[in-house]
Amino acid sequence: MSAGASPMHLPPPRLDALLEAVLDPSTKGLPVGAEPVALGAVGAKGWQVFSDELPLPLAVLKEDVLAANSAYMSQFAAMNDLLIAPHGKTTMAPQLYDRQIRDGAWAITVATVQQLGVCLRFGVARILLANQPIGQAVGVLFDALSSDAAPEIYCLADSLDGVELLVEGARRRPPPPGNPLRVLVEIGVMHGRTGARTLETALDVARLVARTPGLALAGFECFEGILPDTGAVDAFLDRVVETARAASDEGLLGADTPVVLSAGGSSFFDRVGERFAEAALGRPVLKVLRSGCYLTHDSIGYAKAFERILSETTLERPEGGLRAALEVWAHVQSRPEPDVAILSLGKRDVSHDAGLPVPLFVLPRGETAGPRSIGEGYRVTALNDQHCYLALPPDSPLAVGDRVGFGIGHPCTTFDKWTLLMVVDSDYRVIGGVRTFF
Repeated sequence: MSAGASPMHLPPPRLDALLEAVLDPSTKGLPVGAEPVALGAVGAKGWQVFSDELPLPLAVLKEDVLAANSAYMSQFAAMNDLLIAPHGKTTMAPQLYDRQIRDGAWAITVATVQQLGVCLRFGVARILLANQPIGQAVGVLFDALSSDAAPEIYCLADSLDGVELLVEGARRRPPPPGNPLRVLVEIGVMHGRTGARTLETALDVARLVARTPGLALAGFECFEGILPDTGAVDAFLDRVVETARAASDEGLLGADTPVVLSAGGSSFFDRVGERFAEAALGRPVLKVLRSGCYLTHDSIGYAKAFERILSETTLERPEGGLRAALEVWAHVQSRPEPDVAILSLGKRDVSHDAGLPVPLFVLPRGETAGPRSIGEGYRVTALNDQHCYLALPPDSPLAVGDRVGFGIGHPCTTFDKWTLLMVVDSDYRVIGGVRTFF
C-alpha cells in the first residue's frame, strides 16, 4: 500500500497454524489430566462450564455478546465517519483480531515490540504501534517494512531525539519505495504520559519526519484516557486538530495524503468522534479510534463510561449497546462466618486494578444450567492470590460448592492472566477456545 492509500478492508489474519497447535494439557482452564487437544478442536469436546468437567476458576467469553459488541462498534464507526484500530494489547488474541478485522477494523494497535511481533507472526496487514519505537523495536519495524509481507506500519514520535532513532533506522535499512514508516506525532499534556507538550515541539517533530527519506508524516494522535472529564478531553482533542491544521498550512503533509487523527477512545470515543468531526484541514481526514475494551466491555469502569456516552453523545449510534462478554466463574470454598464466603478466585485470575470483581450470577451446587442473578447485598471486599472475600447477607443461601459468576473491570488485566479462555454459548456450553500471547 502506498503512503497515500485510502482505507481498505484488511485481509484476515493467518490462523491455520494457531488453530492446529496442540495445547499443553497443563494449560490453565483445561481439565486436569486432559488429553492434548488442538486449539481449534476445543469446541468439539462437549464441555460445559457447570458440569464439573472444567476446573474453576474459569474465564469465559460469551459468543453472542462478543458478536454483538463487535458489530455495534463497527456500525457506530461507519455511521459517524470513523475508523477503528482496536488496541490489540487488550486481548493479545489473534482470533479476536480476526473478528475485529472481519467487522471492518482499519488496523490493529499495539503498544510494544513483542505485541507487534505477534501481529507480524499472524499476518496483520496494517499495524499501529502506539508508542515511540526504542531499541530493538526500530530495527524490527524497518525489517518488517522490507519483508515479503510488507505490512503498513504506523508508529508515534514526540521528540527530536525519538525521531533521530527512526532516522538512523531508515538509513541502516531503507524501506522500499511506497512503503515508508508512517509516523504520527504524539500530542501530550503537562504531567501526563508521553507526547509533545507544546505546538512548537510537535511541529519540530513533524518537520524532521517530513524531510527524512524512508519516513512519512501520516498525522497526529493522542491518548486522552488519563484525563479527568469531558471538558479536559475536548480541549486536548482540539489541540490535536490545531496541530494538524498548522502542519497542513505549513505544507508538511503530502498534497494528496489523507491526514490521520487518532485517539484512544475506550472511555471517551464519543468525544473523539465529535471533536474530530469538526476538523477542517482542507484534505481528507482519517479519524481513527483505538478503543480496545469495547469488544468484551466490562462491568465496572467502561460500563459507567458507556452510560455517560449514551446520555451525552450527539453522534449517531446503532440500536442496542455494549455489554460485558467476559466473566470469571469460581466455587464457594468456605462460608466461615454468617456474612462472609471465601471463593476460589484471586489476583491470579481476575483484574483488580480498576475495581474489585462484581458478583453477578449464581448456580447452586448440583445444578448444571440456568445461572440466575445473585441478588442484592453481595460485594467483594478483598482478593488474595487465590482467594476472594465475598460479603453477603447473613441469610444468604450461598453454600460450599455453589458457583458464582463475576463481572470484571479493565479487561486488559484479566486477559493477561489466562493463556486460554473458553468461548461459550448462551447455555455455557464450550464452543471454542481463544489463545492469548502475553
